[in-house]
Amino acid sequence: MADTASRTIIRTQGRRAYAAFGGSRSGQRHPLVATAMVLPLAALLVVAFGGWEAVVTQASSVGVMLGR
Repeated sequence: MADTASRTIIRTQGRRAYAAFGGSRSGQRHPLVATAMVLPLAALLVVAFGGWEAVVTQASSVGVMLGR
C-alpha cells in the first residue's frame, strides 16, 4: 500500500510541475510561443539559403488568400 501511495504522490507532483511550466495535456501551445520558437530557425534558413524573395512571395500569397 505504501508503494502505491508514494507513486501517486510522485505522479501528482510531476503533473503540478508540468502545469507550472505551461504544459498542457492537449499538446497545444499559445500561438505567440509557437511563433517565438519558429522564428529563429526561419531566419537562419532565410539567411543560409538566400530565400528572402521566396519568403516575401509566400507571405504575400498567404495574405491574398486570407483577403488582406
